[in-house]
Amino acid sequence: MSEAPRPAGAELAAAMAALHARSFGEAWEEAAIRELLAMPGTLALALGQAPALSGFVMLRIGGGEAEILTICTGPESRRAGLGRRLLDAAAAHAMAAGAEALFLEVAEDNEAALRLYESAGFYLVGMRPGYYRREGAPVAARTLKLDLPAPPNPS
Repeated sequence: MSEAPRPAGAELAAAMAALHARSFGEAWEEAAIRELLAMPGTLALALGQAPALSGFVMLRIGGGEAEILTICTGPESRRAGLGRRLLDAAAAHAMAAGAEALFLEVAEDNEAALRLYESAGFYLVGMRPGYYRREGAPVAARTLKLDLPAPPNPS
């Protein structure tokens, strides 16, 4: 059986920052991750063991909505289903907290991520031109939404 994503707190901030840098080339600093995790409604779920996590997702939940702030897997772990496990775990946590929708932003040139999100049921709700800075020309962000079913009503 595959490892399930587990809650990750500030004790893993350094490992999350290192993985973010390996995944995207531009790092969120450890202090920024700690600050985000200290905010109400923000949580992270991780795969693997520090100091070399294989993936993590960070999301914020509140007001009936949830937003994935970042989701990443190490380049060496790609195409192994880790992103989907993290995405599914994030959606499950959001539903359990009463969120009716899950949002995220993704670079329009990130074809692998776009395929993953589309296969999970996300759909386009907006664009942010020039949102990501790349060497050369800026790249637009697509804002995607996943409608979440209501959690089961325990009777």
